Amino acid sequence: MQLIITDAWLAKSRAIYLSGTRLLIAGFVAALGLMLVAAGLYHLVFLKGARDGWPVIGSLVKLMVKDEFEQRDRFMRDNLDVMAKRLGEMQAKMMQLEALGERVSGLAGVNPGEIKSTLGSGGALVAGHSLSMQELQSTLAELDKLTDQRVDLMTVMESRLFDQKIKKLMVPTQPPVAGGVLGSLFGWRIDPLNGRSALHTGLDFPSEPGTAIVAAAGGVVVTQEYHPAYGNMVEIDHGNDLVTRYAHASRVLVKKGDLIKRGQKIAEVGNTGRSTGPHLHFEVLVQDVFQDPQKFLLSGQKIPPVQLAAANPSNPGLPLAAPPRPK
Repeated sequence: MQLIITDAWLAKSRAIYLSGTRLLIAGFVAALGLMLVAAGLYHLVFLKGARDGWPVIGSLVKLMVKDEFEQRDRFMRDNLDVMAKRLGEMQAKMMQLEALGERVSGLAGVNPGEIKSTLGSGGALVAGHSLSMQELQSTLAELDKLTDQRVDLMTVMESRLFDQKIKKLMVPTQPPVAGGVLGSLFGWRIDPLNGRSALHTGLDFPSEPGTAIVAAAGGVVVTQEYHPAYGNMVEIDHGNDLVTRYAHASRVLVKKGDLIKRGQKIAEVGNTGRSTGPHLHFEVLVQDVFQDPQKFLLSGQKIPPVQLAAANPSNPGLPLAAPPRPK
């Protein structure tokens, strides 16, 4: 492209040659200049009209401000909805944690009311910047993750505490007769019927006929029958090859196969079988081997050792473990 420039008197002329690239650059520069000039004029006119309150410009400003506020409100509502949803999730998890805490504290024997709900805190104030939405969401995400970890931990603790409690309930530590008065202890003694040395395989609880006999631990009734020596007899299997036997009952209230809870009434004291008077004969067997029931009862701290020793005044020096067999 060729441009020829001349002055008014045609005395002098000048030719300018523009290639395609130069022409494109010139057009771009010219367009950019026009845009900048237009933007500057628009800005000046818009500011002037906004300051002086021109009708048209004022209406445009109001519309723009209104639209900006509406967009900001929509943004805030959207974020508030998201935050409200996260808050609802956190509230649900906190309620789950609270319920788990009450169950775990109950299994551990702790009163939840004794635990302070708010811990003391304080210190000098060092001001910082306000939290942004991203920082707040990040903090909530960390709190959510921590809550999940605490829920998992509390669930595991509840499971283990529950297993321990079940195992304790399956160990015969509750006295089978209220009062805990003992007659003959476990071990070798002079048999009251034939006067010979014989092994007493359990504990005797002298009581009035009809006194309630309760299960020393939870389990399943495996035997309910009349035995020539034991009379009306009940045997309860507590698992792990542990069995308790209740003999000489006047009346039995359970049958074979019944599921028994700890402390449940299973029979009444009587004088059936090989017996000299109304009492309960109580035995504990581990793998069909007789054990001293006092070791189990004392582990539950239901019968004080002093009371046990005083319960047999004819032999106050008798140790808790079975004495050796006489030679």
